[in-house]
Amino acid sequence: MDNNRNEKQYIKMTQTPIPRLVSKLAVPTTISMLVTSIYNLADTFFVSQLSTSASSAVGIVFSLQTIVQAVGFTLGMGSGSLLARRLGEKNKKAADTYASTAFFTALTIGLIIMIIGLLFTSQIMTLLGATETNLSYTVAYGKYIIWGVPVMCASFVLNNILRSEGKAALSMIGLTTGGILNIILDPIFIFTLKMETAGAALATLISQIVSFILLFSMFLFKKSNIQLSIKNVSLKLKTYGEIIMTGMPSLTRQGLASVATVLLNTSAKTYGDEAIAAMSIATKVAMLVFCVCIGIGQGFMPVAGYNYGAKRFDRVRKGFKFTIITDSVIMVVLGVVIFIFAPSIMTVFRAEDMKVIEIGTAAMRAQCIAMPFMAATIVANSLLQSVGKSVMATILSCCRQGLFFIPLILILPQLLGLAGIEYSQAISDALTFAVSVPFTIWFFKNLKKEEQKLTPTE
Repeated sequence: MDNNRNEKQYIKMTQTPIPRLVSKLAVPTTISMLVTSIYNLADTFFVSQLSTSASSAVGIVFSLQTIVQAVGFTLGMGSGSLLARRLGEKNKKAADTYASTAFFTALTIGLIIMIIGLLFTSQIMTLLGATETNLSYTVAYGKYIIWGVPVMCASFVLNNILRSEGKAALSMIGLTTGGILNIILDPIFIFTLKMETAGAALATLISQIVSFILLFSMFLFKKSNIQLSIKNVSLKLKTYGEIIMTGMPSLTRQGLASVATVLLNTSAKTYGDEAIAAMSIATKVAMLVFCVCIGIGQGFMPVAGYNYGAKRFDRVRKGFKFTIITDSVIMVVLGVVIFIFAPSIMTVFRAEDMKVIEIGTAAMRAQCIAMPFMAATIVANSLLQSVGKSVMATILSCCRQGLFFIPLILILPQLLGLAGIEYSQAISDALTFAVSVPFTIWFFKNLKKEEQKLTPTE
C-alpha cells in the first residue's frame, strides 16, 4: 500500500505539467505564509491601538521570533530539501531518517531556548532594543512568545516536511487554522479581557499550539508519506551535518534577519518609540507582500528537488522559468499598489501619530521600489537550496540581511540620519539582486553539462 502511494506521488512530481504542479504547490504554501504574516500583522494592528510604545514592543519581540524561525527553518528546509531528493531517488528510508532527526532536534533546541528565555526575559528584551518607555510592554508580550518556542520550532519542521513531499495543502490546514484563531482571539484578549500586549502574545501562543497539533496529526493519521519516529532519529553526526549544511541558507537568512532587526531597532531608538513602531509596521507590511513571492518560490522548491533527484533537468529549467516570471509580475503589481496607498496603510495602524505615519510611509515606499528585484533573488535562492547547492544559496542568503544590510544600517544613518534607516533595506535588496544574477547563470550552465553526461538510459 505504502509503495503504491509513494509511486503515485513520484509520478505526480515528475510528470505533472510544470505550471499546474508549481501552482498547485504554491497556492496553499502562499496562503499559509500569508495567514502567518497576517496574524503577525494583526498583533501589530491591535496592539498599536493601545499606544505607540506598545506598538514598538511588538517590533522588538519580532527579532526574538526571527531567531526561533532561524532554528525551525534551518532544520525544516534542510531536511525538506534532502528528503525531496531522496524521494525523487525512491529512497524512503533515508527520507524518514532526515525528517525524524530534524523534528526531534527542533523540539530539543526549542526547549533550551524557552528555558533560557524565561530565566532572562528582561535582560534579553533590553539587548533586543527595548527602551525604558516600552520595556514593560515588551516583557509582557515576550514571555508568552517564549513559552511557545518549542512548538514553533517543531511546527516549522513539520510544515516544511509536508511541503517538500508535495503535500502543501496539508501544511496549509494547520497553519491557516492557527492563524485565523489568532486573529479572532487578539481583540478578545487585548480589549475584552483587558490583557493589553500580554493578550496579543497569549493569542499567538494558543494559535501556535493548535497549528502544531493539526500539523502533527497529519503524520499520526498517515496523511503524510513520511514516518516520524524516535526510532528513525539518526545517531550519525553526518546526518545532522547534512541537514544543517543544506539548511544553512535558511539559518543565515533568518539569523541575519534577527541581527538586522535588532540593529534596525537600535538605530531607530535614537528617534524614539515612534521610529521603532513605524519601521516595525512598514517592515511587516512589506513582508506580507514578500510572503506571496516566497510562497511561490517555496512551491517551486519540492518540484526542483524531486526532479533534480530524478534527473529530470528539463523540468527543473521549466519550473524556474515559470516561477520567476510569475513572481516578477506579482511583485511589480503589488509594489505599485502598496507604493500608492502607503500613507493610508500607515494611518490604519496609528492614525493619531503623524510622525509614525510619515516615517513608515517613506520606509514602505522605498521597499516597494526594490520589490521587483526580490523576485529573482528569492527564486534563485529557492532553486539553489532545493538542489543542494548550499554554499551558493548560503552566500546569497547572507547578502540581503547580512553582507549588505548590516553595514548599510550602521553607516547610512550616520550620513543621512533617519533617511538612512528608511532606505537601507531597499538598497540592500537591489545589491542582492546583482549577486543573484551570476549565480543563476552559473547554475544553469553547469546543469546543461550534467544533462550532457547522462546516458540515453537515464
